[in-house]
Amino acid sequence: MKSNNISSSSLTGQNVYNLKDESIGDIKDLMIDPNNAEVLYAVLSFGGFMGIGNKLFAIPLEALQFSGNDDTIRLDINKEKLENAPSFDKDNWPKSGDDNKFVDSVYNHYGIKNQRHSMAN
Repeated sequence: MKSNNISSSSLTGQNVYNLKDESIGDIKDLMIDPNNAEVLYAVLSFGGFMGIGNKLFAIPLEALQFSGNDDTIRLDINKEKLENAPSFDKDNWPKSGDDNKFVDSVYNHYGIKNQRHSMAN
């Protein structure tokens, strides 16, 4: 029987596909809120050429679909909507002081209620 748990190291570098089976990037990192011991979002790298000019996108874990059958990660999004998602570049990650606003904008973009933020209020 396969475990339902996923290690962060198994996600890092994993390709993500949309529902049309098009590769839309790969997971670069997971951002964790140390105060609540919760994963805020996954960081997806997308675009550019040979790793140059890639944008980084914050993706709520709730938006990702994990397949136990073939270890595939899927995101129900087209490339145009992804390109308009909240993003940052490798040298300018969101600042911790602006983190709640940024995380809220990420969840809003994907139409997911941010349970973490609403519990803190």
